[in-house]
Amino acid sequence: MTGAVDAARVEQLLEAELERFRAEHPRSAELHERAQRSLFGGVPMPWMMLWAGGFPVVAERAVGNRVVDVDGHTYVDLCLGDTGAMTGHSPPTVVAELQERLARGITTMLPSEDAAWVGEELTRRFRLPRWLFTLTATDANRTALRIARLLTGRPKVLVYSYCYHGSVDEAFAVGDGTGGTRSRDGNVGPPVDPAVTTRAVEFNDLDQLEQALAHADVACVLAEPAMTNMGIVLPDAGYHDALRELTRRHGTLLIIDETHTISAGPGGCTAAWGLEPDLFTIGKAIGSGIPSGALGLSESVSDAMLAQVDADYEDTGGVGGTLAGNAFSLAAMRATLGTVLTDAAYAHAIPLAERFADGVRAAYERHGLDWNVTQLGCRAEYRFQPRPARNGTEAHEAADPTLERYLHLHALNRGVLLTPFHNMALMGPTTTAADVDRHSEVFEEAVASLT
Repeated sequence: MTGAVDAARVEQLLEAELERFRAEHPRSAELHERAQRSLFGGVPMPWMMLWAGGFPVVAERAVGNRVVDVDGHTYVDLCLGDTGAMTGHSPPTVVAELQERLARGITTMLPSEDAAWVGEELTRRFRLPRWLFTLTATDANRTALRIARLLTGRPKVLVYSYCYHGSVDEAFAVGDGTGGTRSRDGNVGPPVDPAVTTRAVEFNDLDQLEQALAHADVACVLAEPAMTNMGIVLPDAGYHDALRELTRRHGTLLIIDETHTISAGPGGCTAAWGLEPDLFTIGKAIGSGIPSGALGLSESVSDAMLAQVDADYEDTGGVGGTLAGNAFSLAAMRATLGTVLTDAAYAHAIPLAERFADGVRAAYERHGLDWNVTQLGCRAEYRFQPRPARNGTEAHEAADPTLERYLHLHALNRGVLLTPFHNMALMGPTTTAADVDRHSEVFEEAVASLT
């Protein structure tokens, strides 16, 4: 049981939706069967196996906030590449710039004119004065951890239980319930036990944070401003002020990862909440889907790095790669930041997230379900618990994969695409009120069927 929902009924409803999905997607099924012969799990990346139908729909094209699959179905896309296409798919201004850039060279190992513009714009938005470019936020996070260890001489990284920072090894750690740290269930081939590299604490628990920092072995705290990959877990009032004070008191650097929380506004939570990170990481959305990432450095961190005369940032330091900072990615970032992820875009999208949350809330309250919905800017997410979680463990324990799968597949079969990993919906510049209302209608129908 989840609230007033009968688990057996959920299974029955799910099976009916699976039958409908298989019947209506023969071409996607055929292509998936073919892919099984050459691709691991029949998909380009393992996380694509998480789509609710048992196999993913195969996309034929995506424009704005619409996806069309090979069976001819059109979807209102509220997934938007799990933030990677937060701009909407193929924004015309970005496409035009990239078409022109393709003709002038993609990668040269030389700077392009776009590089300084992007650095200046990132400084304007997020207030860190120096930048390095990567191809993903994962790359930026890995580099940030190396820099933090170099500058502090300390071995440990502090993360929050059930956080998400890409495929960074140190981040696949959770608290063990007794003050220690263990590997997260399902972790694949960690190079060492994460307890060796990481201290994991609960988000919003200042006592745990202070106790972990007091060991004087933590090089950095790697944190999202709000946790996002296990629902949206917002910080308590004053939490970030205390986090910043404690890290400074204990000589620990603070890394803020805004890869998902850029949903909060043009400058993410860093600008909206006045955060003061030592290092800053971001990716996905800033290139309109072209692989892009960036690492911001405070003045003190930049100066300290340059003072490390034996540090080989160009080669053995492992900072970036051959394609990092390539002309194509930088052109995508300049066009995205300059013409798409603007103040006006957020002014359009954030009220739509409020509308989405209102529609979800009205449906589950009407049918007597004790759920909640949380919003962060143009991002919103519902969860199957009475109150929003205060940390990742609470959110993890409230998960109901079967119920989630049913709600997602019910929506998919009616032309609405949600993020497969959790119940997240993202509004972009091309999302409309009618698109949000379509989800509200579909969600209302699904919730009614449960009760």
